[in-house]
Amino acid sequence: MDNKIKAVIFDWAGTTIDFGSCAPVDALCAAFAAAGVPISPAQARHDMGLAKRDHVAALLGAPEIVIAWQAVHSTHPTMADGDRIYTALEPLMAKAAAGHTELIAGVAQVVRRLRADGVKIGSSTGYTRAMMAEILPRAAQQGYVPDVVVCAGETAEGRPSPLMVWKNLVDLGVWPAEYCVKVDDAEVGIAEGVNARCWTIGVAASGNGVGLDWPAFQALDEAERRLRVDTAANALIDAGAHYVIDTVADLPDVLTEINQRLAHGERPDT
Repeated sequence: MDNKIKAVIFDWAGTTIDFGSCAPVDALCAAFAAAGVPISPAQARHDMGLAKRDHVAALLGAPEIVIAWQAVHSTHPTMADGDRIYTALEPLMAKAAAGHTELIAGVAQVVRRLRADGVKIGSSTGYTRAMMAEILPRAAQQGYVPDVVVCAGETAEGRPSPLMVWKNLVDLGVWPAEYCVKVDDAEVGIAEGVNARCWTIGVAASGNGVGLDWPAFQALDEAERRLRVDTAANALIDAGAHYVIDTVADLPDVLTEINQRLAHGERPDT
């Protein structure tokens, strides 16, 4: 069967690099601690996948963080507070991201296979271009160089809007969107793909939903590991994912099924 899929657009942290999506958590916890209002890793993982300035704003709007902020600062957090935290976050995020650049197993091999099939490779991320500065060359050294990288702040709106996906499609020169696939580990990234009218594939085991680095993930007993992965998968399905896989290494079989569905005239919204 001829391949009908024209492009696959990957997220970065938790999908192609940084098993467990740990870098953003480290940086957010450090930035809020410096502001006098420590947050937990679980709190930092809320709204993961948003552009980092939007992520800071979402955290400052969380009721439990508002209460903690009032206890320390005797006032509600303001937009200016968010700006200050984000300014502090940028170098912390760049440093944390630089320490979590290892490709997740299977990514380079899957991308080579896709390119051999004539599929173009795009990517979008909640990281800014500056935050990606150390990631891109280190990913390249490991064999992963997307054709397009769209970063937070490079479109008028970030996730869950479809604009970063659509910018990928414009820059890749591919259309229509229903012949393209978005792969992401966070619910807001799945919403991005759905809103762009792409096929969407959630990544459960390596992503934010489980939220463990590779050694910690491997240390879980099988029952606990499966429970955590299934819980993450259900959240991605609830967000609208057409399919959910454990890691990108499992992607080829799902793409084969999508290709078959396209050949039979099916579309993501049918």
